[in-house]
Amino acid sequence: MEIVVAGRHTEVLPKYRAHVEQKLAKVEQLAPRAQRIDVVVSHETNPRQAGSSERVELTVVDRGPVIRAEACADDRYAALDLALGKLLERLRRTRDRRKDHRNHTPIAPVDVRPPEPEPAVATPVDPDAAVETTLGDSPVVIREKVHQAQPMTVDDALYEMELVGHDFFLFIDAETAQPSVAYRRRGWSYGVIKLDAAVTAAPLATVGG
Repeated sequence: MEIVVAGRHTEVLPKYRAHVEQKLAKVEQLAPRAQRIDVVVSHETNPRQAGSSERVELTVVDRGPVIRAEACADDRYAALDLALGKLLERLRRTRDRRKDHRNHTPIAPVDVRPPEPEPAVATPVDPDAAVETTLGDSPVVIREKVHQAQPMTVDDALYEMELVGHDFFLFIDAETAQPSVAYRRRGWSYGVIKLDAAVTAAPLATVGG
C-alpha cells in the first residue's frame, strides 16, 4: 500500500513523513485492498486560528468508495491522531457493512445469462485533481473537484456521505435518473433534494471536498 504525503502551503519534514507511515500501518488491517493513502498537511497562518492551525486530510483510495477523514489541531501530530481515529472508524463501518451484505445475500435462482456488472460508485477521476480559482478580483477562492457520477440509491449515497465526512453528497438517483443531493439535518435526520431533469448520458458531477 502506497502512502503519499504532501504539504499544502507548508513543508513536510522527513521525520513527520516517517511518523505518518508508522501510524497508517493500522489502515492495512481494515482495508487490505487499499491501493494508496493520500495525506495532505496544511498550515493556517492566521494567528486567530492558532488552536487549529494544523490540518491533516487522509484519503483511502480503494476499489470501493473513497473513504476520507480530516482534523485540525494546534500541531500536526495531534491532527494526524484525530484524523486517523475518524478514518479507522469509517473503515470499520465499511467492513461491517460488507459482512452484513454477505450474511444476508439471498440465494439466487439459476440463470444461464451472464451476470450484470455491479453498479459503480462515485470515485474521483483523480483524487489530487483539485482546482482552485479566484472569483474575479475578489479574495474569494473556489476549490473544485470533479468526480465520476454513477447511479446509486439514496441509501448508498448516505452511506458514502458518512464515509467522506461531508454534510452533503451529490449523486444520480438510480430510480429516477435525477441529479440529487443528500444532506445532513439535525441528529440522524437527512434530506434529499432532486433536480427536475432526466439524465440521458453518463454525467460528471462535482462533489465538495
